[in-house]
Amino acid sequence: MRAIFVMIKCEMGQAYRVAREMADSIAELSEMHSISGQYDLLGKFYLESDQDIGLFVVERVQSVPGVKDTYTLQTFNAFGGGRG
Repeated sequence: MRAIFVMIKCEMGQAYRVAREMADSIAELSEMHSISGQYDLLGKFYLESDQDIGLFVVERVQSVPGVKDTYTLQTFNAFGGGRG
């Protein structure tokens, strides 16, 4: 499994509806956050290592009604930090 992050720009007033729909319909979604700035949402998705990232984003993320634009980040390594 590998993680990708997708920043999602939504049509005006649609961010919470888009987030709920993705949470309900995309099994690969691990986390969805509302964010400030140029994009409205940040989604963390876990894909199988042989799964096509571009196809996933186009067919599963960009096809959700209310999605206006996306920006995808592919991850390489995850680092943990101590909390305390």
